[in-house]
Amino acid sequence: MWIVILIVLVTLAAAGAVYVVVRFRRFPFVKALAARSRVLSWLASLSPLAVCLCFLFVNVFTAVVVLVHLALIWMLCDLAGKLILLLRRKERSPRYPAGIAAILFTAAYLGAGWFAAHHVFITGYTLYTDKDIGADSVRIVLIADAHIGITLDGEAFAYQTERIAALSPDLIVIAGDFVDDDTKRTDMLAACEALGRLDPPGGVWYVYGNHDKGYYDARDFTAAELRAALEENGVRVLADEAVSVGALTLVGRRDRSDPSRAPIAALTADLDPARYAVVLDHQPNDYENEAAAGVDLVLSGHTHGGHLIPAGPIGLALGANDRVYGLEVRGDTAFIVTSGISGWGIPFKTGAISEIAVIDLIRRAA
Repeated sequence: MWIVILIVLVTLAAAGAVYVVVRFRRFPFVKALAARSRVLSWLASLSPLAVCLCFLFVNVFTAVVVLVHLALIWMLCDLAGKLILLLRRKERSPRYPAGIAAILFTAAYLGAGWFAAHHVFITGYTLYTDKDIGADSVRIVLIADAHIGITLDGEAFAYQTERIAALSPDLIVIAGDFVDDDTKRTDMLAACEALGRLDPPGGVWYVYGNHDKGYYDARDFTAAELRAALEENGVRVLADEAVSVGALTLVGRRDRSDPSRAPIAALTADLDPARYAVVLDHQPNDYENEAAAGVDLVLSGHTHGGHLIPAGPIGLALGANDRVYGLEVRGDTAFIVTSGISGWGIPFKTGAISEIAVIDLIRRAA
């Protein structure tokens, strides 16, 4: 699937580059420049591509995303311009408005996406239960998809842990993809040390995501060193395990990408149904089985809330995810998918926000 996505992106980028250059060459000032120097006119025509290529300082994917957005938005502006002409019964329009509108709208749209990715919001959920949770209420703080290095380096992540501590959580859970394939060791260690400064009564718990162990050998630390750094800082790693945390039962699943992953039925077979059971599962795509297992709450990440429009609906249509974002209830099981405290590869979120999710479990009065 990733190969197909890559081919589509490359094709769109190539077609977009041609479209943008051709449309920019129709600007009157470029035409006037061409009358004096074809070389200068071509250099001017390539200037939008040069701006897009500036994003290579982030990575190739970001440059491609900027280019594709500019081309698609320019096409839509051209279409809107033609419709306006049709409605006004005019044959021609100035060459500037659609192109200038496209450039300004792309800048504003991706600027808002940059803010949505880099500013971490705090979102809240309140869930009620008749089960004994050991107190009138229990506060769980959920983070996922830090992908340390893209919008949050070690220092920036440490600041977010200070915000988490200020929320007075009873329990902190990390639902995978704490690091990325190109995270630097120094940032990984700094982020782990920041987690070590958190001290909620129920501890800090973590499950692996699909990126945590690395898809290719591009990091200066190993998966074993990541686990060691987490555990040295008091973070408990769960890999197909069920543990008691106060009055709650916490089940941490291996990621779906791990061939040794156990079925949820096997992990929950011996659990006490009177205890409130929380499952950490990085990828939200086993809802039917998790609901059938009778657990009370499943917490996931992975989707980044859709990240870029229209990735979320596409993921649902392809069956990659059972949910992209937010709360869903199936039977007696509540499912929450966080959009993540950061995201993978691309420092824009046009379909979501970055967030810290706060879940307050409230025991109903007898």
